Amino acid sequence: MAATVYECLFLLDSNRFARDPHGLPQQINGLIEGIDGEILVSRLWAEQKLAYTVKGHKKGVYWLTYFRADSQRINELNRACQLNESVLRHLALKVDPRLVDALVAHATGQATEEETEEAAEGEPVAAG
Repeated sequence: MAATVYECLFLLDSNRFARDPHGLPQQINGLIEGIDGEILVSRLWAEQKLAYTVKGHKKGVYWLTYFRADSQRINELNRACQLNESVLRHLALKVDPRLVDALVAHATGQATEEETEEAAEGEPVAAG
């Protein structure tokens, strides 16, 4: 079966992240690589106070990841996240193939070709 692109937002334990800010993201990437997934982008999204306590935590770290994986292996990822003590919550969603390039470019901080063209068209021309 063809690989599908997923967007996954992880809510991580902020205390563990503060103790090991480089090891925890590698652990998250390892969960995805454990299901033979290909990571497209993996980055810190935010660290903030939670609206309500989650597993006794009032603060959390949001980690955003885009990856490509076989859709039949996602249940394995869900189970691995449930067993991982650093992951408080997670949500993996399929990404529409038409949106993949734009979302990945946005997550990496790059402008897509369309955004670059729109910005060029909107620039005022200097009168000389």
